[in-house]
Amino acid sequence: QVQLVESGGGLVQAGGSLRLSCAASGRTFSRYVMGWFRQAPGKEREFVAAIAWSGGNTYVTDSVKGRFTISGDFAKNTVYLQMNGLKAEDTAVYYCAAKASTRIRTYGYDYWGQGTQVTVSS
Repeated sequence: QVQLVESGGGLVQAGGSLRLSCAASGRTFSRYVMGWFRQAPGKEREFVAAIAWSGGNTYVTDSVKGRFTISGDFAKNTVYLQMNGLKAEDTAVYYCAAKASTRIRTYGYDYWGQGTQVTVSS
């Protein structure tokens, strides 16, 4: 059974940084894409970034490009989201997700973590 466990959320001042981690277990993820999504209060969940385990390609949505970076330690089955220059509008619950695919997509993910809260104070 696939398990995705996020960690690293918290309260940070605007302009600060956080690094989220997602530990994946339950199967071999060599042909999976790992993604980060977020959901702010009263808003729909939105795609943030993704990394393809096969090849290491990454994609980051325009609204966080230049501030957020996704990376992975494949030996540890762990994916990271480095968030710099945080803004109040980045406040949300951040979710890790996995998709059985070798091509990055912003939708159609198969497995989800429980989420970790990120709060940015202005």
